[in-house]
Amino acid sequence: MITVSEIKKTVPVQFKNTLQERVYEILAKLQIPYERVDTDEVITMEDCIAINEKLDMKMVKTLFLCNRQQTEFYLFITCGDKPFRSKEFSTALHVARVSFAPADLMESMLGTKIGAATAFSSLLDTAAGVKIVFDKDVLDEEYYGCSDGTMTGYMKVKTEDITHKLLTNAGISPDVIEM
Repeated sequence: MITVSEIKKTVPVQFKNTLQERVYEILAKLQIPYERVDTDEVITMEDCIAINEKLDMKMVKTLFLCNRQQTEFYLFITCGDKPFRSKEFSTALHVARVSFAPADLMESMLGTKIGAATAFSSLLDTAAGVKIVFDKDVLDEEYYGCSDGTMTGYMKVKTEDITHKLLTNAGISPDVIEM
């Protein structure tokens, strides 16, 4: 079982990477309230159970996908307990079959490692061209639980603040699909 800190409403004392710093800058700029916790390193959705309980929300599952040629990239945000089916995703978007993008591309394009993918990566210039795709069920939740760009920092934000403030401010119009 992972260790989860008490809930905090302040920025981390020290940032672990550029993305994490950018996350808290944009939250402050857009005046988006959040609650966050520090944890041991989290990799799987099973590791998120204790975080969900502490923050009283459901962590999203964020997948970095690409086509076979690695020319089209998708950041798919779905419910943490939902299995991913490549064929359903591809059919819903009317695109060629996708698979998981390589870890090195995730780091260079999204500024994160496997286990820390987050919609906040869309704020980085290196993520230009990555299409944001939401599972409709995520948008039905009041709160959005996600990584702060690290494998040891997780937060709870109102879902409408992610979709209406954060992404709108970034000029991003995500696709929404039903899976």
